[in-house]
Amino acid sequence: MTAPSAFITGIAGFAGSWLAEELLAHGWAVAGSVYKDEPLTNIAGFKRNLTLYKLDILNEKRCREVLGRVKPEYVFHLAAMASVGQSFGKERLTYQINFDGTLNILDACRELTGLKKVLFVSSSDCYGPFKPKNKTLIETQSFNPVSPYGISKVASEHLARYYCRQYDLPVTIARAFNHSGPRQSEHFVIPAFARQVARIELGKQEPVMQVGDLSARRDLSDVRDIVRGYRLLAERGEPGEAYHLCSGKAVAISRVLNTLVKQASKKITVETDPTRLRKTEIPVMRGSFEKAHKRVGYQPRYKLTQTIQDTLEFWRANVYH
Repeated sequence: MTAPSAFITGIAGFAGSWLAEELLAHGWAVAGSVYKDEPLTNIAGFKRNLTLYKLDILNEKRCREVLGRVKPEYVFHLAAMASVGQSFGKERLTYQINFDGTLNILDACRELTGLKKVLFVSSSDCYGPFKPKNKTLIETQSFNPVSPYGISKVASEHLARYYCRQYDLPVTIARAFNHSGPRQSEHFVIPAFARQVARIELGKQEPVMQVGDLSARRDLSDVRDIVRGYRLLAERGEPGEAYHLCSGKAVAISRVLNTLVKQASKKITVETDPTRLRKTEIPVMRGSFEKAHKRVGYQPRYKLTQTIQDTLEFWRANVYH
């Protein structure tokens, strides 16, 4: 039996690197795109098992060339401006990469023969604020994005569905909620805290943690669960359908911080940094993964305590400044 062939955009990124490992572990042949001068640290341990291509997804012609050369059966589109916080200061770039880049990948996929599935990775940030504030979200919840990142993902979801309807392109949407783990950048909450703990332990930072709003409650998953969901959706998800990948629980950010502070080898004081507070914070975000569970067998396996511990150990090993 021939190994399934995959192409991952953003393969050297946080989730992309974990997805590559997930697919390799299940016997897939894996290729992917890296941006010029992008660090390959995340895939260094298994790079020899990958086929890599330099690709700027904003280059329409290059997208067609690379995908036409690889001829993958499955395309996982992960490359994006992925930080909600950073998107506020880089609005135009966020729209260009996340929408125009997706358009270029979908167009290139139209020319592929033997294509079985395109998995487009979307986000719970599409939802924005909603009422009642503590409801559990399902896939039919109305979109109300309040960040450039969320707006770009909503637009891209509409684009993906259009390509599915208009051109019979087999696109399935993974609407991922917050996920974390080793290799994630410090622009996200758990690694931001974990990096500060690691720096304090090494004496590179005063024993004071700078934090934003700790009252927010978020649906937090382990990246290793999420990428398993990506594989399952590629294998079994319905084209044109969106599926939540999440934990089904809303956890206070204060709990995440307390867990990390307790694991620190030094006593740490916590201070609020006003620059880390956002105007459009959503108090509670929790999703249901029932649809993905019923349709493709998705079920989270990692406990949040494990995710936090593994992320802290990663930063203890990788804090250099």
